[in-house]
Amino acid sequence: MVKLGLLQSFLLFLWAEVIFAQSCLMKYAILILSTISFVFPVSGQQAKWTSLFDGKTLKGWNQKNGNASFQVEKGQIVGTTVANSPNSFLCTDATYGDFILELEIMAETHMNSGVQFRSLSSPEYQAGRVHGYQMEVDATPRAWSGGIYDEARRDWLYIPEVNPAGKKAFQIGKWNKYRIEAIGNTIRTWINGQPVAHLIDNMTAEGFIALQVHGIYGNMKEGMQIRWKNIRIQTKQLKASPPDQIPVVNLLPNHLSEQEKSLGFKLLFNGADFSGWRGVHAKEMPAKHWMIEKDAIKVSSSDGSETGNDIVTEEAFSAFELVFEFKLTEGANSGVKYFVDESFDSGGKSGIGLEYQLLDDEKHPDAKQGVVGNRTLASLYDLIPSEKPEKRFTKKIGEWNQARLRVYPDHTVQHWLNGFKVVEYQRKSNIFKALVARSKYEKWNGFGMNDQGPILLQDHGDTVFFRSIKIRILTESPIVCH
Repeated sequence: MVKLGLLQSFLLFLWAEVIFAQSCLMKYAILILSTISFVFPVSGQQAKWTSLFDGKTLKGWNQKNGNASFQVEKGQIVGTTVANSPNSFLCTDATYGDFILELEIMAETHMNSGVQFRSLSSPEYQAGRVHGYQMEVDATPRAWSGGIYDEARRDWLYIPEVNPAGKKAFQIGKWNKYRIEAIGNTIRTWINGQPVAHLIDNMTAEGFIALQVHGIYGNMKEGMQIRWKNIRIQTKQLKASPPDQIPVVNLLPNHLSEQEKSLGFKLLFNGADFSGWRGVHAKEMPAKHWMIEKDAIKVSSSDGSETGNDIVTEEAFSAFELVFEFKLTEGANSGVKYFVDESFDSGGKSGIGLEYQLLDDEKHPDAKQGVVGNRTLASLYDLIPSEKPEKRFTKKIGEWNQARLRVYPDHTVQHWLNGFKVVEYQRKSNIFKALVARSKYEKWNGFGMNDQGPILLQDHGDTVFFRSIKIRILTESPIVCH
């Protein structure tokens, strides 16, 4: 019995060891499988792609507006221009809200096209005209492919001029991989893996996808072709791409997107009150003219003159990027000033600093003053005129314009208006000093030369609105291409 008890004990010991080993193996197996699942997600956890084009027919698509030709050839959809036709659209029967879309595109030189998304068509809107967001196809030297256009509605929303690397992504006459991420209010585009546009907007949440053949204009002609293939979409379990470094156009008032935060932006106006602001040459906000109206700063009209009633940020800035929106009323004059020096005596008029001019060029007489237009909209006031884009890119009086002001550590300064760089100069340079010496500022010794200063919003006695005022510190100077 003793021997049998020892044997039983030994067998029980072996059995326990086996169970323990199996348990350890199971734990290791679970650990390995978990690691594999994390690094290479299993198919059940991945967002699934759905093909929108079967490679053989146009099933699931319908044509709207123009009568350009859409045919299937060798697994491709081929769009061909025809004479005397408006823009033509091959549209999905289904509509899509949040999605990730990928497709490949090849366009002839001089071809203009685009990929519509979250787009609409109804009899009530311009007799059924297709309208909505479009990722541009621009096979011309302008190179705006990947930008975001609002077809038949608001015109351009994101112009790639602000993203030089993105302008180079599209290859004319070759296959280009397009990617659109439309998740919530965030819309992002890529071409061949290069980020091109990043828009925050909430006008349309859902609509169809469409392939555009543009009506003939410019260097286009009948019989030109654009091709699409490998069109696929994700609509569930969407995972947005991580933030990148390209500029954001944010059309939501007084809002910071995740990418703007990652780039270092902060709001200078919270949309509710004047926290962080004070009167120029004062510790408190002025008692008159300034108010908050519908999430915007409003300076109300008085007598149309410089009142010395400007407001400035409590914080001073040196190298920075300032983004803001402004809305003018008819005949209005105002400005946004930087490197403001409150030690200068302005004689009871506006604070003294470099000025991004805000003006109704058509109605205000100051547009014809100064030299060669250096007092017009977006100019460096009284020093350097702005190089205006086409008139269509300047918003009408009563509409919001987007401005961007970049001041780099090497003293390079840029004024931007609605996506276009309109002024560039070198602060503290000999040329800058010569310009100051021939301007109304020559009497203030050291004008525009200080190392830092507050941002100023001007009260020039006219009604003007400001919103979405945001700023970040710049630590690197622009790359100069020769």
